[in-house]
Amino acid sequence: MNKYESVIIMKPDLTKSELENVIVKVESKIGEYANITAKDDYGIRRLAYEVKKNKEGHYYIFQFEINEENKTIAIQEIERLYKITDEIIKFIIVRM
Repeated sequence: MNKYESVIIMKPDLTKSELENVIVKVESKIGEYANITAKDDYGIRRLAYEVKKNKEGHYYIFQFEINEENKTIAIQEIERLYKITDEIIKFIIVRM
């Protein structure tokens, strides 16, 4: 099992229900390929530089484990979801 951490930055002006919808969508996609071990809501923080006309972003962090044979497909599918979700302005997935 490989351990990964994913940080997503969402638009700061999302309502609570919109935020929850994005998080549920991301959790379900990660859950298809991996076991989520931890998740943290870091709240709204100032960005180091402007991203898509936003000076702040809502940070959310997921930690998960992926089986060795699924890791390439899993990472590609999770990143694809991040790219097509308009509420997510920036993301990164790193191996721990």
